[in-house]
Amino acid sequence: MKEVTKSATHRAVDLTAAHGAADPIASALAEFAFGLQGESIPAAIAERARHLMLDAIGCAMAARGEDFASRYATAVRDLAGADATAATSSGAGHGGRGVIGFADRLPLRDAMMLNGVLAHGLDYDDTHMAGVIHLSVSVLPAVLAVAASRGASMGELLSAYVAGLESGARIASVARGGLHAQGFHPTGVVGAFACALATGRLIGLDARQLVGAQGIALSMASGSLQFLEDGAWTKRLHPGWAAQAGYQAASLARHDIPAPDAPYTGRYGLFKSYLGSGAGSGPDLSLGSAGLPGGGQVGAWELENIAIKPFPMCHFVHAAADAAIALRSQGVTPGRIASIEVLMPEGTMPVVCDPIEAKRRPQTDYEAKFSVPYAVASGLLRGRVGLQELLPAALREAEVLALMDRVSCRVDPDATYPRHYSGEVRVRLDDGTELRQREAVNRGHAERPLSNDEVRAKFMDNASLHFTPEHARTVCERVLDADPRRPVLALESLLATAPSAFTAHRSARTGVPA
Repeated sequence: MKEVTKSATHRAVDLTAAHGAADPIASALAEFAFGLQGESIPAAIAERARHLMLDAIGCAMAARGEDFASRYATAVRDLAGADATAATSSGAGHGGRGVIGFADRLPLRDAMMLNGVLAHGLDYDDTHMAGVIHLSVSVLPAVLAVAASRGASMGELLSAYVAGLESGARIASVARGGLHAQGFHPTGVVGAFACALATGRLIGLDARQLVGAQGIALSMASGSLQFLEDGAWTKRLHPGWAAQAGYQAASLARHDIPAPDAPYTGRYGLFKSYLGSGAGSGPDLSLGSAGLPGGGQVGAWELENIAIKPFPMCHFVHAAADAAIALRSQGVTPGRIASIEVLMPEGTMPVVCDPIEAKRRPQTDYEAKFSVPYAVASGLLRGRVGLQELLPAALREAEVLALMDRVSCRVDPDATYPRHYSGEVRVRLDDGTELRQREAVNRGHAERPLSNDEVRAKFMDNASLHFTPEHARTVCERVLDADPRRPVLALESLLATAPSAFTAHRSARTGVPA
């Protein structure tokens, strides 16, 4: 599996495009999204894409019983107003779109928003490593809603989904981690452009209009990392907001609304405005169109570099969690641990290590998801970091609190971030013995991927939390069905089923009727 690589035909471009000059990245991505043919997608890439969709759907189904899911659903219904109760038809063109795990329907853009919240809310969804971005949770809600509303086929949905992932991965890779350094969340920022291209394809935009859609998306792209300061819920909004923004940009472009023609390389384009001067290593604009020789062709598939998470936590903590679990399996006794030092890539530390005092005392599951001390303490003490370990009682266990107080973090001089999200745990025992475990390549990475069988197993675990195993298996089979002629409406109707439809099933996580 390959990383984004430079091509001799894709040279770095000066950040400031000449007035009126076409943006080379926007043009290349528009040509790609417009020209991509379903039959040109290799079978292995198409199969992996279906498994990525399955993983995102499973994350949304697992989130159905969470407090954030209910509260966001209520808020989105209020925003939708009277239209929400009127939009009940499942037929194409009637406006009522399905939401994963809910029986009632919402207007199209509101359904996108809520599906994005559900798919991303547990922070268990996939990540494109070099771009440091969650793409499925914005692109899938966008294309699912639009494809269903237009009576499209599963083949058309899959092609649009792949176009969105490939485009978004390249845009995010240009920044080389610089968006995070400036306090922006790439999932919300870049997701708007990816969704503009994916939905623009579905609504019939030509290549010229797809450039315009990207120009319009520039005024809609957003997503702040301020939630890291207090565990706020705003991160969960980002992918659904990007889906809405991208679709609106594509819809405006369809009517030939004049738009900036240099959304990426312009004087006030994405990278100049969002990265500032000297952010990180500086953008590499050649990555924005790398591997796209034109006409919808692909030289290197970025979809292969999308990692599926083994833990429901920020991807940055995974290697450290696995290292801690490995040390426990080697016989490390938590009560004998005097100190714990964790080596992390410098670019990840502001997200999961700082300020260390706050990271040692996460107050909510969401704060715990972004805490290296908690991931390591749970791994050392329990040998696992799953959804059960993020329940409130698990965060307050005395032994966990004591271990977190012994955790410190420092910069790993040998890290290869953002290529890998590495982690090393060094444990010093009460007799002075030091034990080390390094995970140079995080599990789930393209160089150490979860297999399709493991993805299906993860889906069944997630989907069976609040739904019957029979329903979960049916969803799995429908998503992985390779027949491109099947209607998207059939999948949407299956997903738009509430746990209450299975009256005998009780939530495995909450113990109450879902």
